Amino acid sequence: MKMIAAVDARWGIGRKNQLLVSIPADMKAFRAATTGQVIVMGRKTLESFPGGKPLKGRVNLVLTGGRNYRAEGATVLHSVEDVLKELEKYPDREAWCIGGGSIYRQFLPFTDEVHVTKIEHVYEADTFFPDLDADPEWEITGISEEQTYFDLVYHFVRYERCRSRAI
Repeated sequence: MKMIAAVDARWGIGRKNQLLVSIPADMKAFRAATTGQVIVMGRKTLESFPGGKPLKGRVNLVLTGGRNYRAEGATVLHSVEDVLKELEKYPDREAWCIGGGSIYRQFLPFTDEVHVTKIEHVYEADTFFPDLDADPEWEITGISEEQTYFDLVYHFVRYERCRSRAI
């Protein structure tokens, strides 16, 4: 499984169930990575989309504790184990976890690669992504040149889980 997120300088990802900022190049990268693939999200993330509708051109899996929750055009599941089992139905597609905060934390142990748009700005966030820079299990394996959107500076950064190294 892979993850994709845009984070601020403190690893904030959202406030009041909305993204902190919308950067066109970040949205384009998100679409390019996830279109035609399987995306895994929580209920709040789904509800933050326009009209609360699943994203087109992708298999949408929604994890929620709400047993009676329904989402037209999405498969609703109720445990991490159920999601992992559902993913087995799509061996020819990549699985991307797209949030929110608790979903990222629950699926991080099953993830080998994370694509982060790191924004060099601090927003007032109430939802956060795990700080991969502080986690010795993760290493940066790719970073773009500096990008700008008006006065915002950001980088596209790829993290991969460290492989065990023989001494």
